[in-house]
Amino acid sequence: MSDERENCASASTCGRSSCEGCPSKGQSASNADPFHIDLNPGADIKHVIGVVSGKGGVGKSFVTAQLASTMRTAGYDVGIMDADITGPSIPKMYGVSGDLEGNDIGAFPKEAADGTKIISMNLLLEDEESPVIWRGPVIAGVVKQFWTDIAWGNVDYLFVDMPPGTGDVPLTVFQSLPVDGIVVVTSPQELVSLIVKKALNMAKMMNIPVLGIVENYSYLKCPDCGKQIPVFGESKVDAVAKEFGLPVLGKLPLDPSYASLVDAGKVYEIDPLLESDAQRIMENLK
Repeated sequence: MSDERENCASASTCGRSSCEGCPSKGQSASNADPFHIDLNPGADIKHVIGVVSGKGGVGKSFVTAQLASTMRTAGYDVGIMDADITGPSIPKMYGVSGDLEGNDIGAFPKEAADGTKIISMNLLLEDEESPVIWRGPVIAGVVKQFWTDIAWGNVDYLFVDMPPGTGDVPLTVFQSLPVDGIVVVTSPQELVSLIVKKALNMAKMMNIPVLGIVENYSYLKCPDCGKQIPVFGESKVDAVAKEFGLPVLGKLPLDPSYASLVDAGKVYEIDPLLESDAQRIMENLK
């Protein structure tokens, strides 16, 4: 007769006599999810969308704000988890600061003037200019706490602004949060196309759906004649998107007025720039 502990997810850490009453009894180790973390009881988050890039400097946080603005303008409750722990920029872009408040359930996210709910490492530092000099596992732990310890309330769409690359934080988010899909941000440079493919291939390996690609800094519009000038080279996003069978959700311009609003903490005053497909795709998430 076989030992039923062979199929127990906790077999390696308990004895036969302790099986009775164990919550893992009868649970197959292959079906157990060792990376699962529970959402804070004060939160009801319907959809989680990651925003990723293969490299830094492509305006990923700006695109995150644009995605949030698209859905907020459509009437949904939105939140942003700033998972770029060592380089947070979302609070500055939305003009939020100060200590977090909370109760015995958890801390409350900050709410921007447009109603967007925000949590970021910068809201936890005494001095927002202090560097966060932590190793990967500690940083990943903070991201998990943004899920378990923050009483988000009702959020239809939570956008996770992740650090660039394919390191600890994207891996933690993909494994531990119920990510419905990701949006990949790129810019026109030739090198970026190669790096974008790394991010797309990581998502494929992790079985995370890719909702589409956004190209930022796509062009500069001449203030005199209106001609579109490809400052960083000709767009390559269509070719990359076609190769992976993905929609292009937008080609965003380089516009000094956007930078001024971001610096003023009023990124929410920029009208949504994404294609209508972006809203449709997010609304159709199961």
